[in-house]
Amino acid sequence: MRRRLSQPQHHEYFALINAFKAVSPTISEEQRKGLLRRGIEEYGISVDEAVEILDTSGLVIGEQLNYFEILGLSISDIENQSEDEIAHKVNDAHKERYRASLNAGGRPRPDGKTEEQWRTLLNQAHEVLIDPKRRDEHIAILQYEVAEQYSDVDETPLQELSDDDKTIDEISDVDRTSLQQTTHQTVPLDIDVPHDMVYIPAGEFLMGSDEKEAKKSEKPVHSVYTDACFMDKYLVTNAQFKDFIDANPQWRKPQPSKDHIDEIYHDGAYLEHWHENNFPRGKENHSVTKVSWYAATAYAQWVGKRLPTEAEWEKAARGGLEGMKYPWGDTIDTTKANYLFHIGSTTPVGHYPPNRYGLYDMCGNVWEWCLDAYQARFYVKSPSHNPFSDNISMENVIYYFREINTPRVLRGGAWGVDPNGVRVASRLKGQPEYTIQTFGFRCVLDIDKRNID
Repeated sequence: MRRRLSQPQHHEYFALINAFKAVSPTISEEQRKGLLRRGIEEYGISVDEAVEILDTSGLVIGEQLNYFEILGLSISDIENQSEDEIAHKVNDAHKERYRASLNAGGRPRPDGKTEEQWRTLLNQAHEVLIDPKRRDEHIAILQYEVAEQYSDVDETPLQELSDDDKTIDEISDVDRTSLQQTTHQTVPLDIDVPHDMVYIPAGEFLMGSDEKEAKKSEKPVHSVYTDACFMDKYLVTNAQFKDFIDANPQWRKPQPSKDHIDEIYHDGAYLEHWHENNFPRGKENHSVTKVSWYAATAYAQWVGKRLPTEAEWEKAARGGLEGMKYPWGDTIDTTKANYLFHIGSTTPVGHYPPNRYGLYDMCGNVWEWCLDAYQARFYVKSPSHNPFSDNISMENVIYYFREINTPRVLRGGAWGVDPNGVRVASRLKGQPEYTIQTFGFRCVLDIDKRNID
């Protein structure tokens, strides 16, 4: 007879497993061992209970599934397509392959699966790709096929984190010396930089990528000028967002008989990993996640800031380095960023070294909401001065943000994304109501031009 697991720590462990499952239905053997270890060490669950929870979770040991490949499609097949066109392609691909499987009879498949198992995969792929939110979640994790040049990336996991987790204050003296040597920016004498923000200077930079691994939406590389601004040094944390919802009950998570967020501003999963209005235990210094673009914009207004434009974000992420894949150069490893399931969840803000402007987590950890509308071919027609992608002005987007219903841009990649997806040029599309466990944000603050003349 199966045991009943009802203690709070079991619920938290279930939430962790479900977060993994929502990202990818398959995990590696190493990831399985890591999840079991976290259940035992972090949540105080017995070995038998952790194994039982994991074995009944629906997670499968094996290679990550690509539902596009299963249906004989690719991400590029649906770019710039309407939902009706995407549905038509997905339905046709599923019907064709399902019919072929039925006609195959009992012959063994080259991949070792039975035809019945293959049809189950076809049905799963159809269910995910026909649903806009689930499809975008799947793309957010796949993002790109891992490029051949990254096949030698060091995949040694970082040391296991405790509940308290490391913060920037615990970086070694050696690391601090290195950061002081590599971080540089010149702040005008008459500029007073706000607490926990950095100064991003005005000027031109080359935006986008023409590398072979770049998507069409990242091309062409083009010169862009942006005005100076201040940007949050860190991602907005759970603790900071709790202050916001405590002061603004209309943005709290849905709950009976109390003020809470309107259903039109989220997709049903808003802050679902929080217990009522409290963030998960020990995660106060982690990036807030499962917040919609609407909620992120509301938070930014509450603190007197705004979300960054896509151009501001990329310029800041590059930190003054031109033509590089990442904020620090052209190679990546697990000492520099949280990506490719090395940790399997968020890490505390400030855990990894900053870029040359002094910004943290511009690569990996969580995708970051930007203010702009997502337009796949925007770079072809992008203005050269303070580009902003939308059909209305930036001021109107900010003022009327509750009425926005077009997809928004996300940048930076996340903890479950491969090295190609965490490049500084990488772009992602998300509906403004999406609340996904790999979506977070940071803010910027405009500088009065009279103060920098």
